[in-house]
Amino acid sequence: MITITYNTAVYTPAGWRSETVTAIAKQLTPKRAEVVEVTDVGGNGKTGYASRTGAARQKYSVGGVAQREIGKIKILSACTIVPDLRAQTMAGVLAAVGAP
Repeated sequence: MITITYNTAVYTPAGWRSETVTAIAKQLTPKRAEVVEVTDVGGNGKTGYASRTGAARQKYSVGGVAQREIGKIKILSACTIVPDLRAQTMAGVLAAVGAP
């Protein structure tokens, strides 16, 4: 499993807008991945409603966007792969203490 970020379109009463999605995906091929779980939409979590500017005309359903994205196949060249910081941190700690 890998963590990726990418942009998707959300519908607001003012029209379509772009939001950043952070998701956990299963890599199918070296170039494609399937979204398994959405962890964040536009910095607003994965449930409820959000507005980009606070205006009612920019309001959209975060939960609806998250549900829509599950199962989508994403091209990895259009996504950013988020490095696993826990693994990097642990490797640094082990190297610092001289563990093999």
